[in-house]
Amino acid sequence: MLAYAEKMSIPDSRMKTSSLLRWLAVSLLMAAFTLLAGCQHSEPLPFRLTQVTGHMPDLEFHLTDDEGKPVTAADYRGKVALLYFGYTHCPDVCPLTLAHLHVVMQRLGPLADGARILFVSVDPSRDTPAVMHAYVNAFDKRAVGLTGSAGDVEALVKRYRASFSREPDKGDGNYEVSHSSAIYIFDAQGHARLLATPADSQDSLVHDLHLLLAPGVKP
Repeated sequence: MLAYAEKMSIPDSRMKTSSLLRWLAVSLLMAAFTLLAGCQHSEPLPFRLTQVTGHMPDLEFHLTDDEGKPVTAADYRGKVALLYFGYTHCPDVCPLTLAHLHVVMQRLGPLADGARILFVSVDPSRDTPAVMHAYVNAFDKRAVGLTGSAGDVEALVKRYRASFSREPDKGDGNYEVSHSSAIYIFDAQGHARLLATPADSQDSLVHDLHLLLAPGVKP
């Protein structure tokens, strides 16, 4: 009986060993798939500015550029776009911001040709295409002045949750326009990616624009 019992236990032992080997094979296979999946999904880009991917709509507008031509967001596909709302009579923040962005473009070197500064006027009654052209070109050749009807400008401002308000006219045609000062950054496909503020450094802007303009290349 003992010999019979020992013989009967051999298949059971072999069955356990076979099951264990199958379990190990499946485990190794699953580990290999997990490792492969991890390799296929790159890590998120290490941006320094505020990321707004998925929280703001794509770049979209119908305006007039500083050469008097009707343009849409599609005209700037293939370029990283830096959208900023301001006006040419602005006494401080607008010229400072454009000068700030000009330095950023210079620091990017040849990569800057893949970007455009889109300066949208919140004062279209005074900012004609000719006025905008002279203004933006005084700062950077990659800057484009955009203007349009009051309704079109207001719709674009609301689209990106910006704001502006016109102060009362002083009687001589002079007035100021208060406006938000964020810079909205879109990738070459027109997707909203980043939000910059006056508090953000040039180093952070250069770093993040480098990542959008030359992905895979260390800034």
